[in-house]
Amino acid sequence: MKKLRAYLRLLRTKIVRDRLSPDRVAAGWAIGMFCGCAIPFGLQLMISIPAAIATRTSKIGATLGTFVTNPLTIVFIYPAQTWAVYRGLFGEDPALPAEWTWQSLNGLGWRVLLSYLLGGLLIALVLTPITYFAVRRTVVAARAATLKIKDRMEARKALDDLP
Repeated sequence: MKKLRAYLRLLRTKIVRDRLSPDRVAAGWAIGMFCGCAIPFGLQLMISIPAAIATRTSKIGATLGTFVTNPLTIVFIYPAQTWAVYRGLFGEDPALPAEWTWQSLNGLGWRVLLSYLLGGLLIALVLTPITYFAVRRTVVAARAATLKIKDRMEARKALDDLP
C-alpha cells in the first residue's frame, strides 16, 4: 500500500509539473488513456506520442496514460471487455484463449476480434473524459495551492523587510 501511495504521489507530481496549460496537460493524458484502452497493447505509444505532438499536448501524459493497460492489467481487462461485448452482441459466451498473443487472436475469428476492439473503444469512451476532467482539476488545484504558498512567502518577506 505504501508503494502505491508513493507511486500515486509521483504521478501527481509529474502531472502538476508539466509546463503546459491545464487543458493541454489534461488533453495529453486523455490521449494516453484513449490509446491505452482502444489501441491493442504494443501499438499504443506509436499512436499516442505522435498524437500528442500533433495536438501540442502533454507527451508525458500521452505516454503514461497508456499504462492503464500493461502486462499486469491486460490479463483482466482484455478478456473482460471481450466477453462483455461478445455476450451483448451475440448472446452467448465466447471461447476465449488461455494466452493472449497475436497468433491466438488471429485464430479466434472476426466475432471475438470485433468484440475485443469494440470493448476497448467502449472503455476508452468512458475513461477518456473522466481522465481529462480529473487531470485538469488536479493541475488547476495544485497550481492554485502553489500560488497561495508563493504569495504568503512574498508577504512574509515584505513584512520582514519593513523597518
